[in-house]
Order: sequence, then C-alpha cells, then structure tokens
Amino acid sequence: MAKKSKKQQQQAGGGTPATVALAAAGVTYTVHAYEHDPSHPSYGEEAAEAMGVAPERVFKTLVADVDGALTVAVVPVAGQLDLKALAAAVGGKRAAMADPALAERTTGYVRGGISPLGQRKRLPTVLDASAAGHETVCVSAGRRGLEVELSPADLAGLTDAVIAPVGRA
Repeated sequence: MAKKSKKQQQQAGGGTPATVALAAAGVTYTVHAYEHDPSHPSYGEEAAEAMGVAPERVFKTLVADVDGALTVAVVPVAGQLDLKALAAAVGGKRAAMADPALAERTTGYVRGGISPLGQRKRLPTVLDASAAGHETVCVSAGRRGLEVELSPADLAGLTDAVIAPVGRA
C-alpha cells in the first residue's frame, strides 16, 4: 500500500490545511460548507448569502505586495481593502494587489479559497480592526464553498496578525 502525502490525507479526511491547523491549535471553530456557484460575481458575498451571515462578519483573504513583500489582508466582504492603510500597518510605503497566480502558488490555495490559516508559506497578516466588534467571524477554510467561523482573537493569534483599520466601506 502506497504511503499518502499529508495533502492526500487531508483531502481523504475532508480537511484542508486551514482546518488541520485549527484542529492542531485546539481552538473552537465551526465549519460551514455550501454549494459554490461558479457564476456568482463575488466569492465572499456568495459565502455570506449561503450561510445567512451578515457580510460584515464574513472576511475575505486578500494577498497584496507591500514594498516587494507579499502580505495578507483579512477584511470584511462588505467593504474593500485600503491599500495605503495596509502598507502603513506593516511599516511599508506602497501596496498593490499581488498577482493572483503568485498568491495561489505562495499560499497553496486557489483564488476564492485562500485562507489566512494553514498557508504553504506563512505571510505577514493584517486583520481589519472591525473584526474585534464581533463575537465570531468567518473566513475561508481553504477552498471555495467552505468557511470556518472562529473568534477574532483566535484568528489573530493563529496568524500572528497585526490588528489595524485596513478595510473601508
């Protein structure tokens, strides 16, 4: 019998690197699965609608380039990322959205399923300050149609996130 890789074991068990990281950390979380509609114009809004959760509590994971270094921003799907605020939050001068293919290769996730948790290469992370106003928030669990709900404090702790106002309406 052939030995399975870690990724094959996770897939066989229905887990993703994000859910495996959560389980290993021993934090409380809830997995929410829904049927992904490829024609939906917004991954995050689709997740909020499918789960019946306010868009202010569902956070999207965006990868940006800050002065040549990839950086993760976790902001509500109800708003947008403020690139100037992101750069300032990590002591940088300029930020731009990263090339999607580079973001996928670096994190190990596909666009629309990038999780701030369990990334192939751990990147500096900034969590929007609005997360603190919620008991729990939802973020991608590592694939389209799969979200995890957890406390903002646990999310920040597990990603070593800087908390800063990087989202805007």
